[in-house]
Amino acid sequence: MNIDEKKKIVEDIRKRFSESKVVILTDYSGLDVEKISKLRRKLKESGVEYKVAKNTLFVRASEETDISLIKDSFKGQSAVALSYDDPVTPAKILTDFAEEHEALEIKVGIMNGKILDLSAIKKLSALPSREVLLGRLLSVMSSVPTAFVRALNDMPKRLLNVLQAIKEQKEAA
Repeated sequence: MNIDEKKKIVEDIRKRFSESKVVILTDYSGLDVEKISKLRRKLKESGVEYKVAKNTLFVRASEETDISLIKDSFKGQSAVALSYDDPVTPAKILTDFAEEHEALEIKVGIMNGKILDLSAIKKLSALPSREVLLGRLLSVMSSVPTAFVRALNDMPKRLLNVLQAIKEQKEAA
């Protein structure tokens, strides 16, 4: 690979680093091609990129981005999972895959300029997905207007009951 090709790769990775919401660094040594392909397929189906490159390229690409905080972790056979939408999805997929295949090591991650260690990534993976959270939010938001309409509907009934009671008292008197 010549220098111009390496510069293009570094610039591409730097762009991806700066656009992503979460970056999780893994060491995939010990995994065969079939298992790596299976992992990549799972990640791709969920909209997550899994990039493999030389550590020197990752380190150069991390300059001027938040990823530079973990540049010392680029050792061994490194690959990064990049998510542009949902930070929970890559953490969940990688954690589940690492439990099934002990050869995959989750090293560290970055989210919103903060370093995530393995325990933080596992906690992140335990959260519900973005779709589930949006569904819960929608149900909460729809229940408020429903309760409001019920309360408004109930007011005329109560007023009618009070007027009926007053009428019955006057008729009795």
